[in-house]
Amino acid sequence: MKKIFLSSVIALFAGLSLFAQDATASMPKFAYVDFNVLIQLMPEMDEARNTMEASSNEAQETYKGMVEEYQKKLEQYQQKAATWTAAIRESKEKELGEFQNRITEFQEAIRQELQEQQQKLMAPIHKKAVDAVNELAKAKGFAIVFDSSSVLYIDPAQCTDLMPEARVALNIPADRTIESLQAELQAKAAAAANRQ
Repeated sequence: MKKIFLSSVIALFAGLSLFAQDATASMPKFAYVDFNVLIQLMPEMDEARNTMEASSNEAQETYKGMVEEYQKKLEQYQQKAATWTAAIRESKEKELGEFQNRITEFQEAIRQELQEQQQKLMAPIHKKAVDAVNELAKAKGFAIVFDSSSVLYIDPAQCTDLMPEARVALNIPADRTIESLQAELQAKAAAAANRQ
């Protein structure tokens, strides 16, 4: 009788143990990444930033040239307006107004073009990062991957930080951090300011 009871207890605990393992195995697994940081650290972002900076610098130079030309025409008008006939003054005023409108139109057009260029440059980078995270999540069996930059709380004991593996998948150097990137960008901006 003792043997039957003992066998029953062992069978019951073995069944509970298997049930607990099945329950644990069937529970969804969660992971997280800081998607914004991941994208900012990608090597492709360096090229995109350089392209955007070059385009922005060209736009600023063009704008600066237009404003300088307008200032010269305005100074000329102010110096000579008293000696001009009404028809010449009216013609010069119309010319200044048209020039001012061209400057405003240029500002609006270039702002839109730069935004479109940024979106065009960012789309493949964003897609590559999403694809890499999705592939990692599927391979590791995660049900959900959260963007830690937009979630109020994540319990690291119940979720996996997928960032290290995502960095490897996206060829982000191990020593590259958001802090080192910011320092690099600040140094670059300071060097550009010194050249001017």
